[in-house]
Amino acid sequence: MTYTPPTAEQLFVLNHIARIDAMAQHDRFAAATPDMVEAIVAGIGEFAAEVYAPLNRVGDTQPPKWDNGKVTMPPGFKEAYKAFVEAGWGSIDGPGDYGGQDLPFTLATVVIEALGSANMGFSLCSILTPGAIHALMAYGTEEQRQTWLPKLITGEWNGTMNLTEPAAGSDVGALRSTAEKVTEGEHAGLYRIKGQKIFITFGEHDLTDNIVHLVLARTPGAPEGTRGISLFLVPKYRLDADGNPTISNGVHCASIEHKLGIHGSPTAVMVYGEDEDCLGEIVGEEMGGMRAMFVMMNNARLMIGCQGIQIGERAMQQAQRFAAERVQSALAGSPDRTPVTIDKHPDVKRMLWRMRAQTEAARALVYYAAAQTDFGKLGDEAAASRADVLIPLAKAHATDIGCEVASLGIQVHGGMGFIEETGAAQHYRDARIAPIYEGTNGIQAADLVGRKLGMAGGDLVRALIDDIARGAADFPELQQLVEACRTVTDWMVGANTADRLAGSYPYLTMLATATCGWLMAIQHRAARTALAEGSGDRAFLNAKLTSTRFYLAQIVPAATGLARSALAGDAALAALPPIG
Repeated sequence: MTYTPPTAEQLFVLNHIARIDAMAQHDRFAAATPDMVEAIVAGIGEFAAEVYAPLNRVGDTQPPKWDNGKVTMPPGFKEAYKAFVEAGWGSIDGPGDYGGQDLPFTLATVVIEALGSANMGFSLCSILTPGAIHALMAYGTEEQRQTWLPKLITGEWNGTMNLTEPAAGSDVGALRSTAEKVTEGEHAGLYRIKGQKIFITFGEHDLTDNIVHLVLARTPGAPEGTRGISLFLVPKYRLDADGNPTISNGVHCASIEHKLGIHGSPTAVMVYGEDEDCLGEIVGEEMGGMRAMFVMMNNARLMIGCQGIQIGERAMQQAQRFAAERVQSALAGSPDRTPVTIDKHPDVKRMLWRMRAQTEAARALVYYAAAQTDFGKLGDEAAASRADVLIPLAKAHATDIGCEVASLGIQVHGGMGFIEETGAAQHYRDARIAPIYEGTNGIQAADLVGRKLGMAGGDLVRALIDDIARGAADFPELQQLVEACRTVTDWMVGANTADRLAGSYPYLTMLATATCGWLMAIQHRAARTALAEGSGDRAFLNAKLTSTRFYLAQIVPAATGLARSALAGDAALAALPPIG
C-alpha cells in the first residue's frame, strides 16, 4: 500500500485541538458523536487508500488530454470519482436543507486531507466546490440554492473559481471580463458573460455532466478596480425545463496547462461568450463580487493549507518506508561494523523526525483554524475572528511545510529520490504550487500585517499571542518565541506600510510557528496524561511525545531568530538596486 491513513493521529488532533466533542454539544452538530466521527475518519482513510491512492502515479504519468475543447481524464479517474459521489463523501458539511449531512467543516477537512494525501492532483476536483456552496449560502437567492446546491453538495457537479486573467493575476481589480444584463426576452435578468480566464482548476473534464463556474466580471459603467467587480454563476450547460444540463452555454475550454506537478488536475484556459451567448446569474449585488468571492476564497485558502498536510504526510510515509529498508554503512563509532538501515543514522533520523513533527504541526494548525470556523458558525464571535487571523497562517505556513517535507523526502532517498520512478520527486513537484495559488504566500503575509493586524488595533493578534503565552509553561523555547512575537507585533502596529510589508514574511513564520508550538504543547500534555492514566495506544502516545518535544526544542527556536528580519524595516530593501 502506498498510503496508510493516519487515523489515530487525525482523531487525536480532532479531540484535543479541534475539540470536536464540544461542537457536538450544539444542536447543529449533534450528529458528530464520537462513533460517527471515528467512522468517518476511518472510512475516508480506507476509501482514499484503496480508491484514490492507486491512481496517484497514473495521473502523474498519464495526465488529462485536451481535444477540441473537451478534456478526458486519466484511466480510472471517472470510476473513482463516481465512487466518491455515491459514498457521500462530498456532502459531509453540506447544509441539510439541500441534501448535506450538516456535520462540521472540520470533519470535511479530514476528508479532503485523506483524499489529497492519497492523490493530490485528483482531489482538486473537490477542493473548490465547498467554497462555491458557501458563497451561494451566503449571497445566493433561495432559487439559486434550490437549483444548484443539491448536486454541488453531492459532487454530481463540481464548482470552480474564475478570477485570474492573462493581464490580471494577483491584481484582481485589473480584470476585463464583462457582464451585460439582458433586459428583454426569455433570458431577461440574466447577464451575457464575455472574457477569458486562466489557471482554472478542473475548469473542464469528463467526471460530471455539468460544471458550475463562479466568474468575476465587470458590468457596464462599473468603476475600475475591485470595487467594480461582480460575481456570476455560469454553468457549462444551462438547465432545461426538467432541470437537466442539456443547453450549451457558450463556455469553452481553449486549452489546458502543462505544469510542473499536480498533473492529474486539468488547469484550464476558459473562454466565455466567444461563439455563442454565455449566460450567467448574478450572485449577490452588482459590484459586490469581491465580498461574495472572499467567502469562497477563505475556504479555498484553508483547503490549500490542508494540501501542505497532504503532501507532507505522503512524502513522510514514503521516506520512512524507504529509510527502514535501505541498508547503508555501519553506525559511526560503533564497534559493530555491520551495515544498518539508514533510519538509524543520526542525520537521517533528524530528517525523518523533522518531517513528522512539521507535518503534525501543520495538521494541528489547519484543524484548529477549521474548528474556529465551525465554532464561529455556532455563534462564537471570538472564534470567528480567530479564524480570520488564522487563515493566512494556515495557508502560508502549512504549504511552506509541505514543500520542506517533500524536499526532505527526496533527501532521505538520496540519489534515488531524484529518480522519477521512486515517486519521491512527484511529491516535491506537486507541493510547489501550493504556496502560489489562492493568493501567494507573500500575499498572505501582506494580509496578516495589513488587514488582520489592523482588526481591532492589533488586539485580535495579541489575543492569539496571549493564549499561546498561557500554554507555554514548561516550554522555555516557546516562551522566548512568544515574547519575540509580542515585540514584533507591537512594532508592526505602529510601523508604516512599507516597513510592515518588508518584515511581513518572517513575522508570519514566527507567529505561525508559535501557534503550532502552542498546539503541539497541548498535544504533548494530552499524550503525557493518557500515558499516566494507562489509556490509549502507548506506542502512538510515546511517538507523539517525541514529535512534540522535537518541534518545541528544534523548530521553535529557529523561528525566534527571525525577529531581527521582521524588525529590519524597509530601508535596507529600498536601498537595493534593481537586479540586471
